[in-house]
Amino acid sequence: MSIKEKILNDLKAAMKAKEADRLRVLRSLKAKILEKEISERKGGEAEITDEQAVEVLMKAAKQRKESIDQFEKGGRTDLVEKEEEELKIIESYLPEMMDDDAIREAVKQQIDQMGASSMADMGQVMGVMMSKLKGKADGSAVSRIVKEELSK
Repeated sequence: MSIKEKILNDLKAAMKAKEADRLRVLRSLKAKILEKEISERKGGEAEITDEQAVEVLMKAAKQRKESIDQFEKGGRTDLVEKEEEELKIIESYLPEMMDDDAIREAVKQQIDQMGASSMADMGQVMGVMMSKLKGKADGSAVSRIVKEELSK
């Protein structure tokens, strides 16, 4: 079952169970996925791939994380809790993300393979790493680890 199908099935279940918060998040995700399908459509009908669905979900999760940071700075704990609940729902549809150790190992291998030795090589390393780890790791974590490894 694709990510899109799982979201649509869970949307129906949330409607039946009258889970208002979950329903709101799933409707939002459905809308974003449909928007992505429409933007990707070229001539014929285009079903969104799981990779594209993960991109949509990662973007939604990133938006929630940014909102949480902003609400915490503003002292709005009520809104922080709401955003954290939404983030948990979104993350339940994302594949398991790599931890820092796994990212660091992949980055070290790539740096050795490319012969990168300084921060001047960061752009090249990041370009390759982001394409390799797309949907598997958070971009900010990859960036932080690449910086750490190139600074050694």
